[in-house]
Amino acid sequence: MSSLVSTSHLQLAAFALGTVGWILCTVSMGIVEWRVWHVDNTTIISSGIAWVGIWKVCFISYLHVSPGYKEQFCHKFSGYDSSIPPEIYAAQGLLLIAMCVGLLGLIATIFALRNVYMGIAQKTLITRFFLVGGFFYILAGLCVLIPVSWNFYSVTHNQSIAFPPSYHMPSSPAAQEAGAAIPIGIVAVILLLLSGTFSLSYRFPVTANTITKS
Repeated sequence: MSSLVSTSHLQLAAFALGTVGWILCTVSMGIVEWRVWHVDNTTIISSGIAWVGIWKVCFISYLHVSPGYKEQFCHKFSGYDSSIPPEIYAAQGLLLIAMCVGLLGLIATIFALRNVYMGIAQKTLITRFFLVGGFFYILAGLCVLIPVSWNFYSVTHNQSIAFPPSYHMPSSPAAQEAGAAIPIGIVAVILLLLSGTFSLSYRFPVTANTITKS
């Protein structure tokens, strides 16, 4: 068993990194701070700052307050808002895929590590689970990379969004910067890609001091 376990330390690290990466992916998907808009007109946006996420836009206001919030107005995006740029809708779909695919990668890695630490030397089963897990990790990382890069590009080029009047948002900010979701997403990408690389690098030992099961 010792020889079998000794060859999977990197894959154990892959599981740990993949778990953290998957959590960060979920966090970046849930928070609204993807783009931070600075606006000049503070009549409605009282703080002069609005947060544009992939699910909704929020800002502090003393005139319009959403139910359940204190001095905060939020408007959720719908599938019928043609004015919403494609990178936002792409982020919604790709991050949901990344969350599901990343979870499948974690499950595959758990099954492989279970066989390793229980001393079940099934070469085909262990190798395939690690390969499948690595593939899912990398796919999840790429699904996070695309929307993070696309939205970061939009931020750096100060691109505007023609919000409908119901959003109470200007069509363009005076300035904008990347919110917390983007660096969180970048870290998630790095961890998921590392996890995938580590999982795919697994090599079954030539001789394993375990009971081989057919």
